[in-house]
Amino acid sequence: MIIGLVVVLLLCPCLGIAGWAAWQSGDDDDPISAPATSAPATPSSEPTAEPSAAPTSAEPSPTEDDDDDFAKGDCVVNDGTATDAELRKVPCGPNTYEVLLRIPGTTDGDRCKTRAPKATANYVHDNSLDFLDYVLCLKKR
Repeated sequence: MIIGLVVVLLLCPCLGIAGWAAWQSGDDDDPISAPATSAPATPSSEPTAEPSAAPTSAEPSPTEDDDDDFAKGDCVVNDGTATDAELRKVPCGPNTYEVLLRIPGTTDGDRCKTRAPKATANYVHDNSLDFLDYVLCLKKR
C-alpha cells in the first residue's frame, strides 16, 4: 500500500508537467515552422515602423482587458508608444499589423522567429498572472 502511494505521489506531478508541456507546444493549429534560410525579419516587442531587436513588455491597463481577445487574422494599430503599446483592433489595410500567431502563456517574443518567421514585429503582453501572458506575432501590411 505504501509503494502504491509513493508511485501515485510521483506520477501526479510528472503527469501535470507533461500536460502543461503538451498545452504549451500545442497552443495553435499551425505547425512549428523551421527558421527561414533567407534573412529573416527581426521581430520587435512592439509594432513600430522599424522593429528593434530588443523586446520590451507592455503592462496591461484596466481598459485593455476587454480587448485582449486578439486572434490570428486580426489587424491592429498601436495607439501607444514602443515601450507602452496600446493595441487597437482595426479593419485590415495599409499601415496596420496583421496578427499571424498568438502564443499564450509566454512573454518570449523570440518564439515568433521560429513559430511565425514572416513576422516583422511582435507584441508581448506581460500580466502579473503568468497564465494570462501572451505574445502576438505581427506582420506589417
